[in-house]
Amino acid sequence: MNPLDATKSGFLLCIAVCMFIYTFIYLKDTLSAEQEEQKLSTNRAECGFYPDELCSALFVGKTAALKIGSICQNTYRPAALSCVQTSCNCSTVFKALHFITRPLSDEEGNFSLAYIITIHKELEMFVKLLRAIYTPQNIYCIHVDEKSPTDYKAAVQNIVNCFENIFISSKRENVVYAGFSRLQADINCMRDLVHSKIQWNYVINLCGQDYPIKTNKDIIKYIKSKWNGKNMTPGVVQPLHMKHRTQVSYREYVHSGMSYVYPTKNAKTKPPYNLTIYFGSAYYILTKEFVEFTLTDARAKDLLEWSRDTYSPDEHYWVTLNRLHDAPGATPNADWEGNIRAIKWKDQEGTVHKGCKGHYIRDICVYGLGDLQWIIESPHLFANKFEPATYPLVMDCLERRHRLKMLHQAEVPIEDDWRFQEDNSFNMKLNV
Repeated sequence: MNPLDATKSGFLLCIAVCMFIYTFIYLKDTLSAEQEEQKLSTNRAECGFYPDELCSALFVGKTAALKIGSICQNTYRPAALSCVQTSCNCSTVFKALHFITRPLSDEEGNFSLAYIITIHKELEMFVKLLRAIYTPQNIYCIHVDEKSPTDYKAAVQNIVNCFENIFISSKRENVVYAGFSRLQADINCMRDLVHSKIQWNYVINLCGQDYPIKTNKDIIKYIKSKWNGKNMTPGVVQPLHMKHRTQVSYREYVHSGMSYVYPTKNAKTKPPYNLTIYFGSAYYILTKEFVEFTLTDARAKDLLEWSRDTYSPDEHYWVTLNRLHDAPGATPNADWEGNIRAIKWKDQEGTVHKGCKGHYIRDICVYGLGDLQWIIESPHLFANKFEPATYPLVMDCLERRHRLKMLHQAEVPIEDDWRFQEDNSFNMKLNV
């Protein structure tokens, strides 16, 4: 064989070997991808097929359920909510999103609650929260952060347009965490609510990462049991380590998508009317008479103006006014009373709770699967904080449980559209 023939033969052999290797690798990768996709689809089917049973086990803290749930968390994705990203006619909105369209009892029908919900992101979480707390006898003011994208605002408006008792705040703020704008957003809604034709009894404020633990009926019973005619503003006289919040002037910074509050070197004047400043929760449950008082009383107006350059003024404003003896529904001697919001604070590990099973943001727990038992056993009305995109099964379990409990308490015939699922096995397992 001459050198040229030998070279040709070697070249052809090289091509044949390369083609064999390529074919082997291609088939191997294709089979692996198909097997992996089949495995993933199986996991999705299994986790989606029995979320009721899995949730039931998670609610009682079964170890095996946590292990299975952790696997499912990576593959389980609830179906996207209809009529959220796309516009629907209102009839479809009510049915597809399972809104309850009648009072579930006479007691609830005769006791209207007002809600203030401040949101800026996570549209589906907002809808989940709204439909959980929605009843036609209540009224809802939605404050959408002025910084939110235009398409987000439009999507919220599309949902709101279907309801006579839900509206967007007439004045919107560029909300900054711990800034005065957060307090102003609530006040904007309050001004709208007091002029509503619906005669509501109490107002409750929520944010977009809250979710109810108790039903509408439970909330009313709790208010009537101990707080009838009284305001709930958990808090104490401002502790020494919190005095910096009101001793120097703070400013809000909003620019190029960034926003925060920063201290200046300017000292604050003393509070108006020599008021004792309290420190407490930014979350409240207030009577309508107290709300009207805060919007008209000279002390309330001056305290609001004085609070304009303080740090997180919503954590001192409501509780300070509610400690005034002559304020409607005042609780001058109250402490951290009022089971409004269940929160796992990082500095309360080992005392109030045994740690966060999800992760912390600003020292607040974003709930994971291992937190579900703690949440439902809490005496509080609402819980914070949730991230459905990170822990979808957490939200799905709570949603199913909450709706089943509402329907279990109903004193009127239940409409099919109110149910999230057809069978009632989960209801029996919860024993609600």
